[in-house]
Amino acid sequence: MAGQYFEELEVGRHFVHEIRRTVTDADNIWFSAMTYNPAQLHIDHAYAATTEFGKPLMNSLFTLGLLVGLTVQDTTLGTTIGNLGFDSVTFPKPVFAGDTLRAETVVVAARASASRPTQGIVTFEHRCLNQRDEVVAICRRNALMMKRPA
Repeated sequence: MAGQYFEELEVGRHFVHEIRRTVTDADNIWFSAMTYNPAQLHIDHAYAATTEFGKPLMNSLFTLGLLVGLTVQDTTLGTTIGNLGFDSVTFPKPVFAGDTLRAETVVVAARASASRPTQGIVTFEHRCLNQRDEVVAICRRNALMMKRPA
């Protein structure tokens, strides 16, 4: 099992995730189509050329999903019960097709569950960085985590 148990996720623990991913125009178009998002800014190159960006922006929910996905192997794979919610999701810089994204995570809070003695609640702060080390997305994710089996 690759994920960490609740007891291993101490506040301040920092992860630099190894998996990176170059995002593509196809990712953007497919994700936007699958989520029924017809925003021209994501799928229409001619329209996007007239904007301040000059090209399509990656769909921000794709960026958020990829950010969390890049972190799972090291943090929650096989040890999470489920996500409880996301807080403070921001996108400080745009993401474009061709950018290579990576992630870092810090555990910012952890507490044993009052109602579930075999579980705990962990708050992760995930940061997504591009190939220039610019932060392009930040979120806080609250996860219900398994405690180490007795």
